Amino acid sequence: MDPTPATAPAHPPRERPLLSYPLLVAGKDIDGEGWVYTVSGRSLLEDVFTSISLKRSLERDPDSEAAHHPYVVGRCAVAGEAQIDLATEAAASAAPGWASVPLDRRMRLGHRFREELMRQQDTFLEMLVVESHPMKLARWELSGLLQIFSEESLDWCRRQMHTEIRLGERRLVVRRRPDGVVAFNPPQNAPMSSAALAVLVLMAGNAVVVRAPRSIALSTMWLLREIVAPLLDEAGAPPGTLNVVCGNPKQTLDRWVSSPLVDDIFYIGGSEEGLRFERDCVAHGKKPILELAGNDAIVVWSDADLDWAAEAVTEAFYGSGQICMVPNCVLVHPRVADALLSRVKEQIASIRPGHPEDEDVLLSPVRRSERFFALLRQALDKGARLVTGGRRTELDGTPSDTGVFLQPTVVRIDGLADARSYDLVREETFFPLIPVVVPEPAPDAQLLDSFIDFVNANPYGLRNSLWARSDRVIDEFVGRVGNGGLLKVNDSHIGFVPCLPSHGGTGLTGGAFGEANYPMLRTSHLQGVSIAGGISPHRAVFGT
Repeated sequence: MDPTPATAPAHPPRERPLLSYPLLVAGKDIDGEGWVYTVSGRSLLEDVFTSISLKRSLERDPDSEAAHHPYVVGRCAVAGEAQIDLATEAAASAAPGWASVPLDRRMRLGHRFREELMRQQDTFLEMLVVESHPMKLARWELSGLLQIFSEESLDWCRRQMHTEIRLGERRLVVRRRPDGVVAFNPPQNAPMSSAALAVLVLMAGNAVVVRAPRSIALSTMWLLREIVAPLLDEAGAPPGTLNVVCGNPKQTLDRWVSSPLVDDIFYIGGSEEGLRFERDCVAHGKKPILELAGNDAIVVWSDADLDWAAEAVTEAFYGSGQICMVPNCVLVHPRVADALLSRVKEQIASIRPGHPEDEDVLLSPVRRSERFFALLRQALDKGARLVTGGRRTELDGTPSDTGVFLQPTVVRIDGLADARSYDLVREETFFPLIPVVVPEPAPDAQLLDSFIDFVNANPYGLRNSLWARSDRVIDEFVGRVGNGGLLKVNDSHIGFVPCLPSHGGTGLTGGAFGEANYPMLRTSHLQGVSIAGGISPHRAVFGT
């Protein structure tokens, strides 16, 4: 029997009306072909059976009494092929008009977006917590967006979009023009904060279609409909400049790839699927913009501030490691390996599971943990040593065989030469699991060479970071590491910094066209313009 308020445990009434979002196409609400429902993240910890049953019941019968259950917080309409195509057509119709809006007016959108984020930050955080993001993680996501849309970052982007040079009787313009229609596919693990990058794509002058992930659509719909769409209206954007659909991923992506109206597809997902998708895009004449897996390294040198380095290492456990930009591997100088591991173990003692709204909780539930235990078992069988963790845990932190959380887990691997034969070193794990690789003792110059070679040989390339005091070591590292889209020295690995790219990388992280990702630049193309007066064509050609 499907649970209803009469059969489910008693709960206080819902504090606010059920959020209900139709599709947004050409500035209008459009009906879909059904609904998907969001239940609170807390409910999945209290009574997962009831939560899942409620969703299934409502998707079969939206008028069911289950809609009044306090676990149910919102619903989003689901698009079929007709609605997906309608959204693309609306974007194509709006694109020329929006591209003609002056750049400075479009740039104002970014400033206004930051103001609205600040004004509505409590609701922003609440939407993330509803979708099971721990509050501490939600605050990090908000802080990242505030840096991406800071005055300094927006000013830097503005300068890249348009520069003028006076040279004699010529006015030379180097500018970037919008690509046209950009389709945006946020990931399931961080849909709302990723979808916010669409604002930068809009600022470049593109019209946008966003697919809110079907399994977790509510926060994305809220952000784009309640914040971004009104700001576009305020800016006088044509209807259809922003369109938001919630649909099946394969169906939606297939429609985008085959559509002659789509110019770019911004895809966030796993590397294997993403690289296949890249080839499909190129074959159909689309620009693929990929944000794929990360397998980042932290390097800790012998003179590092070990307390702060240990803090950076524990960033691996944000959201239980289910974030592409957290560190995935530590490479530590053998002279300080024991001291670093001791500090990391001390810090992990304060990292705990709990309800997502609790301020000091950092871990998220991990529903499919078989791969975690397979990676850990392979590492231990090959000779790695378990430093801490390695078990499931209950909501209160009690180790158990049935808990939905995983303990923060650290393993030590001695020897650098064979380190990448371990799957948990070679691949992104997406779990609260980090290997610490300790090379054999050797002269510092030799160790530094091997550290840099190891980082550069990583087939992924999102972020890398170094902890060291020596100017010589820092200069060598910065001068020679070419892998990745971002390099941090003596700084938070996951922290956001104004002006620097927040996303983007090389190799398995960004594909054949991978680099640091400024969405305004990646969804536009460079154009040179020369405006002359009083110059004969022959003089222009021959310089006489």
